[in-house]
Amino acid sequence: MIPGRPVVSSLAACLVLLPLAPPAAAAGGAEAAVGERGTAAAAWVPPLSTRGRYIVDANGDRFKLRSGNWHGASGTWTGSGDPEQDANHHAGENSGRVPLGLDRAPIAEIVAGFREIGLNSVRLPFSNEMIRDTRPVTDAAVAANPHLRGRTPLEVYDAVVAALTAADLAVILNNHTNTTRWCCGVDGNERWNASQSAAAWESDWLFMARRYRANPRVVGADLYNEVRRSVWDDPNWGLGDDHDWFAASQRAGERILAEANPDLLIVVEGINWVGIPVDGFFHERPTLAPVRWLSHTLTASGKLVYSAHFYDYTGPNHSGATGVGETTDPRYRDLTRAELHDVLYRQAMYVAAEAEQHFTAPVWVSEFGVGGRAETGVKQRAWFANFVDYLVQTDADFAYWPLVGWHDDRTGNGWALLHWDRAGGRMGLYDGDDWRAADWTRLVGHAGRTGHVDPVPRWSMLSPDHGDFVRSARMRARPDWDPGARKAACPDGQRLAGLSHTGNRGLCTDTGAAGLWPPSAGYEVVVDERHVPPGGDWASGYTKLQCPPGAFLVGYAVRGAAVSSALCAASGGAFPAGGRTVWFDRGDSRPAGAPGGDFANGHYKGQCAGGEYAAGIAYTGRLGSRKTPDALYCRPLR
Repeated sequence: MIPGRPVVSSLAACLVLLPLAPPAAAAGGAEAAVGERGTAAAAWVPPLSTRGRYIVDANGDRFKLRSGNWHGASGTWTGSGDPEQDANHHAGENSGRVPLGLDRAPIAEIVAGFREIGLNSVRLPFSNEMIRDTRPVTDAAVAANPHLRGRTPLEVYDAVVAALTAADLAVILNNHTNTTRWCCGVDGNERWNASQSAAAWESDWLFMARRYRANPRVVGADLYNEVRRSVWDDPNWGLGDDHDWFAASQRAGERILAEANPDLLIVVEGINWVGIPVDGFFHERPTLAPVRWLSHTLTASGKLVYSAHFYDYTGPNHSGATGVGETTDPRYRDLTRAELHDVLYRQAMYVAAEAEQHFTAPVWVSEFGVGGRAETGVKQRAWFANFVDYLVQTDADFAYWPLVGWHDDRTGNGWALLHWDRAGGRMGLYDGDDWRAADWTRLVGHAGRTGHVDPVPRWSMLSPDHGDFVRSARMRARPDWDPGARKAACPDGQRLAGLSHTGNRGLCTDTGAAGLWPPSAGYEVVVDERHVPPGGDWASGYTKLQCPPGAFLVGYAVRGAAVSSALCAASGGAFPAGGRTVWFDRGDSRPAGAPGGDFANGHYKGQCAGGEYAAGIAYTGRLGSRKTPDALYCRPLR
């Protein structure tokens, strides 16, 4: 939720708008050059990818996202009144359908300001409506940039992307809204498919990813902003329906990488709000909590980044509303420092903190912010200090909201780090009277982890819950290997490590050995016991789908709950003799510490050790059985 948005009570549908306008700004002077400290100016080589919890550049060096949000192109109109009137725009700041401030300062000056305050990257919001808006922007909207007169909003967006990347700033494209208006209440922007079809949303993403493919410093696709409840429906994480954000983001991310730009990071934000914000009714801000039990697995491993938003006036169960629709739940600013840090960990930061789990990934706090000079609230100021402390302590990637704002006689919205008045005069963070300056300097100046980041073992979840979950690019390019069944396959370079007794989930890894399946080697779909050698019955009385010698499991297929087939990849070599049976039909059987994490919450699971590979699946067809996996045949890698 962006500060100052009108928030709508989900219970009352669109009946009551609850303005959350932050206080106005006060006086100030001139900017300090934080970029000189090296936080923004360090060299980096695109494209970006991930190694465990870190984002790295093409050389494998850590690239920490020190970002800000340059909003405006996705719209500032509040949805009522004449959109040409400034008063009908958020905080009176009419962006004119372009990134805010182009009427007051040249692009080069604005971008230089970002570098001065220590940024190396910018989250750049757009709307789906903006993409197709053929109306030229008004001359007034780009008064300080006359070379942009007569251009469409998308063409102005192009120019902004070019200016940012020319200054060596990384750009993350952010699909902020469906329509070009301010969000985030019940406004038609609640979900990726609230005001448009999911197919149209995906098509727009392919268009945008292709549009900037030739610019290597456009590094990420932030799929959708603050997914939340509409009038009647909650979004969900994994139910397989039209409101399933997990499935929608999984599919869109895969399509972007496969069809448009394989170099982009895919940024998936957690769910921002579910339920009815009225005491006595269920409501909460799930954020990234569901990722612990159901995480994304991309065909292109090393491209997933999760994100979350935090503001002082919201809370783990508080929508941020005031007045009608406000609940008695605590806001983040009401929590003690220890309570706040605990909640932040549980809601989001565990994803980066817990290594070698199926969900382990960078977490980008892609929105946080607070009022500036005129913010005198003790709780608000304490929250910001405590929040910055947490970002520093966890070495988190971040993006402040917003970067650019208006001021008149040194007053205005006040949340931005850089403000311009009508005459082009700049008021900034380091003018000497902005209480946020010390915390900001501490944040952007924190070195954190730098330098080379070694590759780490990958763990990936397979979840053919509602359909195929084939994450192998090689298998996706081949014919259907078990028609009519739901199929799951590990990303290329990984092998199957675990299965659940029920629930159809699987766990993949490359720990101990990577690249076991050479491009020249083939595969086999096993549906019977033809490869079980005489005297090699490792699960007596059970049906065994065993890989041939020198092959290992990389996938499986199910019909309903029953195992249908095993997918075996040829290693092109030989493995040592021997093996063991891991039973999990009556309880969990996983290595000590359970590396990879709980990949099938609430179900029995079996898992081979790190120095092993899975070579077979056993199940029983006896009366009353559902033919679900009961045992794995685990063999040594070397």
